Amino acid sequence: MSLGYSGGKLFILAFDHRGSFQTKMFGIEGSPDPSQTETIADAKRLIYEGMELAVERGANPAATGVLVDEQFGSKVPERAKSKGLKLAMPVEKSGENEFFFEYGDDFGHHIEKFDPDFSKVLVRYNPEGDAAMNERQLGRLRTLSEWLHERNRKFLFELLVPAEPAQLEAVGGDSDRYDAELRPELMRGAIEAIQNAGVEADIWKIEGVDRKEDAEMLAKQTRVGGRDGVVCVLLGRGASDAKVDHWLGEAASVEGFVGFAIGRSIWWDSLKAFLDGSLSREDASSQVADNYLRFISVYESAE
Repeated sequence: MSLGYSGGKLFILAFDHRGSFQTKMFGIEGSPDPSQTETIADAKRLIYEGMELAVERGANPAATGVLVDEQFGSKVPERAKSKGLKLAMPVEKSGENEFFFEYGDDFGHHIEKFDPDFSKVLVRYNPEGDAAMNERQLGRLRTLSEWLHERNRKFLFELLVPAEPAQLEAVGGDSDRYDAELRPELMRGAIEAIQNAGVEADIWKIEGVDRKEDAEMLAKQTRVGGRDGVVCVLLGRGASDAKVDHWLGEAASVEGFVGFAIGRSIWWDSLKAFLDGSLSREDASSQVADNYLRFISVYESAE
């Protein structure tokens, strides 16, 4: 199997959030008990119901994907596969600044049990950050990369590049300036370092950038050295619709970008309204469907 993804467009609804989801949405600290776990799982079923509605309303199943976790995902992975949707599942331990396997050395058993189309990691990697931590992460990621590709499995790599204190200080403490002025080149450097360490992603799930030129730079780096089939999708980072729309608009026409993997920007407000009783389950899932379809429309219009 060659490196990369040749399946065309890819629009993923991401709801694999675990630690942050249970604390910020439900106020549950520590390990949830069985009743709390079921409450969280039901919320994720509601999000998934929005995805099924989106397909009924015209989303192309071949380009439609869900990113959902094993812990709270309930039967969503099986339901998604039965509908012909793409399935992505996380491998990383939730809530950690450093990449660790959720299930330790048993990670392969869990991947094979669910047989996802893509195995996903979320990694915080700043090339000017903690060198020892970066090196430890690269070792674990190389193990995963080699395991996946030896078995003809696809690797979805979500890269976050959080600002180091000195970097933020250099832009006067302004996170928007960091995003616009420093983060794009740091992202490129992170991708290069990860590639040079023998970690090969098929799909890069990356933060949006404010300029098309930066999107072009990042796509070019992901494909350097004969990696011609590698593609990128944009994440939403829980940003406002206007901000996500802008990121999609800058990247959609760039060769190498094929879609998005957006989560909270699609479902957070609708789910919260359902939980506080101001929206019915049907209306909440309908809103999720509409929000997902709207982002597809924004992306395709910008192409």
